[in-house]
Amino acid sequence: MPYLLIILALIFDFINGFHDSSNIVATVISSRALHPRVALFTTALAHFLAPFLFGVAVAETIGLGLIDPRAVTDVVITAAVLSAIIWNLLTWYLGMPSSSSHALVGGLLGAAILSEGINVVNFIGLFWILFALFISPPLGLASSYLLMLITQYVFRSASPRVNTFFKRAQIITSLSLALSHGTNDAQKTMGLITMGLVAAGIQDTFQVPMWVIFLSAGAIAFGTAVGGWRLIHTLGGKIYKIRPVHAFVSQTASSFVIFGASLLGGPVSTTQVVSSTIMGAGAAERLSKVRWSVAQNMIVIWILTIPLTAILSSGIYLFFTNIF
Repeated sequence: MPYLLIILALIFDFINGFHDSSNIVATVISSRALHPRVALFTTALAHFLAPFLFGVAVAETIGLGLIDPRAVTDVVITAAVLSAIIWNLLTWYLGMPSSSSHALVGGLLGAAILSEGINVVNFIGLFWILFALFISPPLGLASSYLLMLITQYVFRSASPRVNTFFKRAQIITSLSLALSHGTNDAQKTMGLITMGLVAAGIQDTFQVPMWVIFLSAGAIAFGTAVGGWRLIHTLGGKIYKIRPVHAFVSQTASSFVIFGASLLGGPVSTTQVVSSTIMGAGAAERLSKVRWSVAQNMIVIWILTIPLTAILSSGIYLFFTNIF
């Protein structure tokens, strides 16, 4: 079972990169700052390097902060990963951005509670994880809204040629966003695999091995390089027509929020943060600019993710325990 868990965790990591690449490259592609393949390749490279540069604080939060490690079994983790994979594939097929982080948290909670009861949940850790997940979108919206107002004021007398500056600046801001995403999201898989190694008795303590960091970083980078075009289309064009200034502001605000959370060990949803910063940048220019009906659909998906993946992982856990 540990080998199956590692394979499934890396598949989840690949799908996470495939699913969430839209968050990183949608604005830079829509504003035509970079060619799509160039954007995806540089983003993938940044995803691979990020965990080696900025540490594994988020992996430790996932591995130690949510569920009592003594109650974690490889079946629980496998059920959680499978439910997150199924949810990510379903929302990708529907073209609706959803949170891989929420899916993973819901999956872990559902399988662990069914396995050992509600007492296995570390409620202080759960509060911190949920706080990071739910405070980051409004923080992204507010920071993007404010940054857009500042940008408009600073460049109020600029000619249309200022768009060239915003396009070139996105090379830096998109790279920063990719590094922040790699620092946060790849670590969730590292936490899962390390939990499985401890549960299987291969490791005595929760310490992320270098080979786990390497494999997890590689899987999410490969998934990112492939790219989730359905979601890129949703984020890049369905909310409103994104211009270079919107992309620049959105990427800058997202990078600050995600980097800050990663360094504090808070797992956040890149999907939610980037979506909210896109909305914030558009709303600062004109409230009616944003297609709020699309935003409404995204919020419904975000709300449903944790309970539905918890139910799904519970069913998968029952299936596995009956077979084995």
